Amino acid sequence: MSDQLGTAIVGAGFTGTVHARAARRAGARVVAVGASTPERSAEAAAKLGAQRTLDGLEQLAADDIDIVHVCTPTMAHEVYVRAALDAGKHVICEKPLAAEASVAETLTELAKTAGAVATVPFVYRFHPLVREARHRVSSGGAGVVHLIHGSYLQDWLSRPTDWSWRIDPAAGGASRAFADIGSHWFDLVEFVSGHRVARLAAQFGVAFAQRYAAENVTAFDGTHGATPTEVRTEDTATVLFETDRGAHGSAVISQVSNGRKNRLWFEIDGTDEALVFDQEQPDRIWLGRREMSVDLRRDPAVLSPAAARLNILPAGHPQGWGDCFDLFVADTYQTISGDRPDGLPTFSDGLRSARLVDAVLESVEQRQWVEVPS
Repeated sequence: MSDQLGTAIVGAGFTGTVHARAARRAGARVVAVGASTPERSAEAAAKLGAQRTLDGLEQLAADDIDIVHVCTPTMAHEVYVRAALDAGKHVICEKPLAAEASVAETLTELAKTAGAVATVPFVYRFHPLVREARHRVSSGGAGVVHLIHGSYLQDWLSRPTDWSWRIDPAAGGASRAFADIGSHWFDLVEFVSGHRVARLAAQFGVAFAQRYAAENVTAFDGTHGATPTEVRTEDTATVLFETDRGAHGSAVISQVSNGRKNRLWFEIDGTDEALVFDQEQPDRIWLGRREMSVDLRRDPAVLSPAAARLNILPAGHPQGWGDCFDLFVADTYQTISGDRPDGLPTFSDGLRSARLVDAVLESVEQRQWVEVPS
């Protein structure tokens, strides 16, 4: 492996573009890009400045490729991850890692057997103030955590004319809103609190029984000659849960909440302190105590070392999701070089998320509380 990693991007939509940018910022070369057709691969290679296109799985074995970024629809993850691991490559795979926990478990074991660095972009972990909240909880500053609650709300599918491949279970799996964004919320609160969800009860909601779908139509496009299509995945999910340490909690997940662009919000209530994080205002956390409440701003002069490490801009200059993504990819590449930073989300975390999705689906189907495998 050369000092400059060679990266291949599989999947050339918005997410693939983000991965390619982060790879370059981490000092890697974007060697190859593959999309759904040879024509789209050529367009993507030109757009992303890749050296060549990927036209078959066997090309992932090329000597100048060190790591493969899998950015395809969920149901295609397995074939590309397997091919990359079989070729001896490291892997970043978009979440959900797989639509079923059994598949995620297989991929996790394959990565371990191969000795590969294999990560999943739960990138909200890389907000400096998320790490600060985690430090305050783990160091005992919040006291005993007894309540965890919040929501993840979006509006990009709030009209029946909005469409995405994620709506189709053949491409995205049996769960949509929960697997897509609820997975982020639960990964984040487990990461910050140190608790694991042990039991849960969930229900799904569908805002529109039909949406307009057609080949190559994406969200925001309207009908454009499309025909009504039955919706078979959820627009909303509500979840009650209990943790392995005795805390209780709730979460509301929605992709149809008008005006909410990307509001991932959580509160962790301890016996001494409450902590609130809002991803739409990521440069502060709210700290609540009986005597007073304060907003803690992102400033490396006052943050814990774990949080300060992720502080890449001076205080007062906002850091956002794109910065989190760049930090995640940089930490993945640093791990390939032999130095693994704390908090890197791996395939094991992707497996954990898949087990939560399976438990939610089981609860919705059986209309009862279910246990989550540890």
